[in-house]
Amino acid sequence: MPKPKKLYIKTYGCQMNVYDSERMAEAMGGAGYEQTDTPDDADMILLNTCHIREKAAEKIYSELGRFQGLKLENPDLKIGVAGCVAQAEGPEIMRRQPLVDLVVGPQSYHRLPQMEARVREGEKVLDTDFPIENKFDTLRHRPKAKRGPTAFLTVQEGCDKFCAFCVVPYTRGGEASRPVTRIVEEARDLVERGVREITLLGQNVNAYHGTGPDGADWSLARLIRALDAIDGLKRIRFTTSHPNDMSEDLIEAHGSCTKLMPYLHLPVQSGSDHILKRMNRSHTAESYLRLIGRIRAVRPDILLSGDFIVGFPEESDADFEATLDLIREVNYGTAYSFKYSTRPGTPAAERPQVDEAVKTERLHRLQALITTQQRAAQEAMVGRNVNVLFEKPGRLPGQMVGKSEYLHAVHVADCDAAIGDIAQVEILRSDTNSLAGRIVRG
Repeated sequence: MPKPKKLYIKTYGCQMNVYDSERMAEAMGGAGYEQTDTPDDADMILLNTCHIREKAAEKIYSELGRFQGLKLENPDLKIGVAGCVAQAEGPEIMRRQPLVDLVVGPQSYHRLPQMEARVREGEKVLDTDFPIENKFDTLRHRPKAKRGPTAFLTVQEGCDKFCAFCVVPYTRGGEASRPVTRIVEEARDLVERGVREITLLGQNVNAYHGTGPDGADWSLARLIRALDAIDGLKRIRFTTSHPNDMSEDLIEAHGSCTKLMPYLHLPVQSGSDHILKRMNRSHTAESYLRLIGRIRAVRPDILLSGDFIVGFPEESDADFEATLDLIREVNYGTAYSFKYSTRPGTPAAERPQVDEAVKTERLHRLQALITTQQRAAQEAMVGRNVNVLFEKPGRLPGQMVGKSEYLHAVHVADCDAAIGDIAQVEILRSDTNSLAGRIVRG
């Protein structure tokens, strides 16, 4: 029996890339590869890239430079770049970094085994097409290995919104949804392998409109209700959502579906209507606040998360203050914030830019406000009982770590719960980025 070749995958960016990396590993498993945790002994290295963060491409080139020595030591080592940077800059990657053997976009990774075979024959391979065949149809069956208690499941890809700052429509393509039956099959398979919580993924996951077994287009809410019926599945989450696709049936599901967790990531990006219009967000601050009000009316305890871009082109002091006002009114449990950075080919890249020092000062102020709200949300949990899904041992002997229904990390000392157990925990203390508690007995 031939010795398995070793595959090292480094994943950047969003949860969807984590999911994609898992599927790449599964595809390459059929070509005789098993995963390794280090590039040092790998026969193939894959960088699964993200184009959202600042200087994403430069970071990839820097990472590739670190592999020069490995390539010299092992001339048979094959190196590939996958994901959104690959899609956006494939020919440039090939030109600028000769040690790269293959470049594959996020819609073509199901072709990796065929690409690897061509690379082994001495070819350089570039595949950033949007293929006619669907990658999920090709990679329908995941290996039956035991899984941890949580898993990501992609249900929708791409985006039709064309926000002025974003490259996703160009790297992932237009909105496309997987059929309901395939998603339910994959979810059942994951549960059979030990998964108790599934997070549904999509660039605009609440724009989901997959074909149901009845031939009709199903909404995300209807899909969630179908998943809710799976025995053994205890928790459902979804991310990332767009305010314009937060439908009434999805809002209602937050109040009636017990497996849908009381946590919602709903990016707004800015609190200024002027900037929202320039971003092509197609909603206003007021419409966003009304939406939050409707969601909280059906699920008063929901914890909200958001995204904010600071220093978008033409953002004035008044625009920024409007964003701080919105944050104060919503009172987020957590949020992610970034300084605006240009993405070549997007409309905002051609506009007058805000001074970098101004961006930095605004980001620090916004993050200080968010940190205050996050700490208050955690402090409010002290004395409460929450349900914790335990995921792994902690750093201390006898300690276990898991997530509450509100996605807070919770650690419990002298814990006899096993990985995959859900137990009621009394929160005793709020730490910097986690909560400490004890299991409620009796």
